[in-house]
Amino acid sequence: MLSMKWRSLQESSPESGPRRLYEIYAERRELIARYVPAEIQSSHARVVEDLKQSGIAQRTLREGDSAPGFELPNQAGVMVRSRDLLSRGALVVCFIRGRWCPFCVGQMEAMNAIVPDLEQLSASLVAISPQNTHQSFLMADQHKLGFPLLSDRDNQVSRKFGLVYQVPEYQQEVYRRAFVNLPFIHGVNTWELPIPATFVIGATAAGCETPRILFSLASPDYTERVEPTDLLLKMAQLLP
Repeated sequence: MLSMKWRSLQESSPESGPRRLYEIYAERRELIARYVPAEIQSSHARVVEDLKQSGIAQRTLREGDSAPGFELPNQAGVMVRSRDLLSRGALVVCFIRGRWCPFCVGQMEAMNAIVPDLEQLSASLVAISPQNTHQSFLMADQHKLGFPLLSDRDNQVSRKFGLVYQVPEYQQEVYRRAFVNLPFIHGVNTWELPIPATFVIGATAAGCETPRILFSLASPDYTERVEPTDLLLKMAQLLP
């Protein structure tokens, strides 16, 4: 989206170890403040403020709510079913905007680093975005992601979680100038996105009740995501 080099988690020094997500985001905010034209920054800030005022975050699914099931293709085109994953343990679901978003990329790299820890908790991880399977394949391949990136055509699943909004006209123009053509990236002729969100869904067993959401964090501000290490601590408390 921006003509600058985004340093990845893999570029952390061996001495310091992997950087925390908040450090990645602080760096990216600083680069944006320094190099992105003020009018573009203002446009994105206006969208965030409008979303906050709309109350969308308060209308998303919360802890204790029933979790909608889903069946979506991964980056290889193979269908992934939530019920299959939940039969083996808890499920972490990250809703992201797409590979064009540097904050989504940073989050996915940080989540990728905790996959072994999630496995220790018998938990699975998937990310859901409206981008098509080809875009998901490119994202997984470029950033060496070891978990499924699921393509939610027309935001059907994101809509069930209460996350979807219409990108306003003034921001569509900004995206077009940056070659972020959402209808092309999504494969549908709409300009809709989900606000970023992370949910932890409790495991189920055969014959059990509908799975419930154990943890949720959804933010209208695309530069705010849950810190993966904090999520691990929360899950250790929540899971039996």
